Amino acid sequence: MKVSPLTMAIIYFLLGIFFIYVAILSAEDTIWNVTSIILALFATLEIGVSIRLFALYIRLKKSKK
Repeated sequence: MKVSPLTMAIIYFLLGIFFIYVAILSAEDTIWNVTSIILALFATLEIGVSIRLFALYIRLKKSKK
């Protein structure tokens, strides 16, 4: 069974939102601690992958027409 790029894009986007939420919760006195920076980096990567997968989904959809 193949998983659609759109499904994977949604999953990666939700994971990115989750990492942002956890990074906000981990910020105690200041946002510039190691944990929140690493979580924000992971969130950036996850959201970037979701954008690329969504673009791939659109390209595949256009090529099938």
